Amino acid sequence: MNILFITADQWRGDCLSLLNHPVVKTPNLDALAKDSVLFKRHFAQATPCSPSRTSLHTGMYLQNHRCVSNGTPVDRSFDNWALAARRAGYEPSLFGYTDTATDPRGLSEKDPRLTHYCEPLPGIDSYTAYRDEVSLDWVHSLINKGYEMPESLLDLYGNKIDGVDWAEGGEVPLPLAIKTEDHETHFMVDKCLHWIKGQQKPWVTHLSLLRPHPPFSVPEPYNRLYDPASLKLPDRHTTIEEEGKQHPMLAYYLSKPRYTVPESERKMRQAMANYYGLITEVDDNLGRLFDHLKASGEWDETLIIFTSDHGEQLGDHWINSKLGYFDASYYVPLIIRDPRTSADASRGKQIDAFSENIDIMPTMLDWLDIEIPSQCDGMSLMPIINSGETPDNWRKEVFWEFDFRSVLDDSVEKHFGLTSHQCNLAVVRDENYKYVHFGALPPLFFDLQQDPNEFVNQANNPDYQTPMLEYVHKMLSWRMNHTHRGLTETFLSETGPVTRYSAVRKTG
Repeated sequence: MNILFITADQWRGDCLSLLNHPVVKTPNLDALAKDSVLFKRHFAQATPCSPSRTSLHTGMYLQNHRCVSNGTPVDRSFDNWALAARRAGYEPSLFGYTDTATDPRGLSEKDPRLTHYCEPLPGIDSYTAYRDEVSLDWVHSLINKGYEMPESLLDLYGNKIDGVDWAEGGEVPLPLAIKTEDHETHFMVDKCLHWIKGQQKPWVTHLSLLRPHPPFSVPEPYNRLYDPASLKLPDRHTTIEEEGKQHPMLAYYLSKPRYTVPESERKMRQAMANYYGLITEVDDNLGRLFDHLKASGEWDETLIIFTSDHGEQLGDHWINSKLGYFDASYYVPLIIRDPRTSADASRGKQIDAFSENIDIMPTMLDWLDIEIPSQCDGMSLMPIINSGETPDNWRKEVFWEFDFRSVLDDSVEKHFGLTSHQCNLAVVRDENYKYVHFGALPPLFFDLQQDPNEFVNQANNPDYQTPMLEYVHKMLSWRMNHTHRGLTETFLSETGPVTRYSAVRKTG
């Protein structure tokens, strides 16, 4: 049996046409979901990429793995799904990236791995080397096809053909200068396909696609798929200034052009149209991959997982990035197809229970019948996949964290008058309320039934003090229950070490 683990970077959880998105079309993922389990309330545990992917690959909350930003090293003592699969005899492969920064302890200060955070996850064989956030193999393929390389290779993702963009009064958004068949998405799927075709034994592979990550520029014909003029504008206050009144941290980020959308309505609409175009481009290429698995007979021998590392604000609350505490930055899709007949009861079901990205590693290992490491904060989703029902005592809420310290300088710390370790927040959210606790800034409390778009902070409203206190308790209990277990499950007895692993939460 095989595992195909797919992530598409920065994919909002509502952006599946099967979920009745008003615009975006994802026919291949829709078809997959109809033969799978779709988890409708699935959330990432951190932003940006490195912290989130560390949670995804280790099954650990940020409070335990402590990879707090892009470039923060991942402690080499932590296990991950690739190492576990390798111990079981698999040779996990990677097409794309995992945004992993190498643990520097014990390495030479001249080790080249210490100058970037594009190393592959420990335990995985990378077939697409990255440097400076760009696929080197893809760059070489473009050079061989005659493309002229820009001074900064990152511009390959944003350079368009000459002309007048829609945002400036043109007829349509200008496409990328790179053809669709030469774009990185197509390239990565081709590399993965080629590798799968050469396998002679059961395989495990991770296809990590960059898109729809910014810049929001897309090749032909995807630049023409969605009419910018017809799109609904983001959920936000009338002005950035009004938006920033909600919280000091939000005001800080809204003062930085890097994180805010343009006030030009046409530019915002064009960005949204291109974002949706990038999503459909990914869907089309995944369709090619799925068609091969069906034609080769591997479709019914392969566990398929599709998710994202985090979401994208896409202009909601005037933010054009992934950060902070709003749902849009953390709500992501999750589709899991178990080909075995034992999962037939759940096929085509949409699950309303909360799930988290830290559940992915336990789920994969459970499916492979590999012991789940004690470090994992997440829970296997296999009981839901096998039965189509949510076990008793399943989680009723989700949690995530965001660390906004500035490691390379202390600009954030100076702005707020805080230490680095105070520049953080944690969120507990269920279907009714959302509580945001800051290390040293005022809290936030949202009534999601009355205010689903999170505009009104009720933290200082006397009418909400009792429910907010309940969620403060939830937050404290969550952190206590999920404190890193270390060696707490081992006891040195008269006959030697005795270890008894204990689940964080009983289910069933």
